[in-house]
Amino acid sequence: MINKNLFEPGVADEILNRVSNLSADTKPLWGKMSVAQMVAHCQAPTEIALGDKKLKKSFIGFLFGKIAKKQLLEEKPFKKSLPTAPEFVVKNERKFEQEKQKLETLIHRLVIADKDLIASHIHPFFGKMTAEQWGILNYKHLDHHLRQFGA
Repeated sequence: MINKNLFEPGVADEILNRVSNLSADTKPLWGKMSVAQMVAHCQAPTEIALGDKKLKKSFIGFLFGKIAKKQLLEEKPFKKSLPTAPEFVVKNERKFEQEKQKLETLIHRLVIADKDLIASHIHPFFGKMTAEQWGILNYKHLDHHLRQFGA
């Protein structure tokens, strides 16, 4: 499996088609989130890549971020039940259609964004990343959660 990148032609369309196949009553194949919580959760990494959301670099990220980034960039899907940063946990229930539309808008914004600007944003756990790394990690995160919900 070769890593897909959201900035490659057709890849964002694939993800957006999979998102459009979700419905408010889609059930997870694993995990605790509802589908509305999942689409809300998936917004955070995209907001960080766009620079809309800024989080301080964590100490644990300082220690282990480069190692984790290297492992997550490998050509295999994310494992089930990886730890989630506390800032990305969605505990309250959300309105599915509203959250889905927001995620779709963020994905559209990301794929047309200035790649140099994307690369200038510092990830709070992984540190400095290239635009290609942002595109790969965002794809893999979205793919992981879409597979979680059978999409």
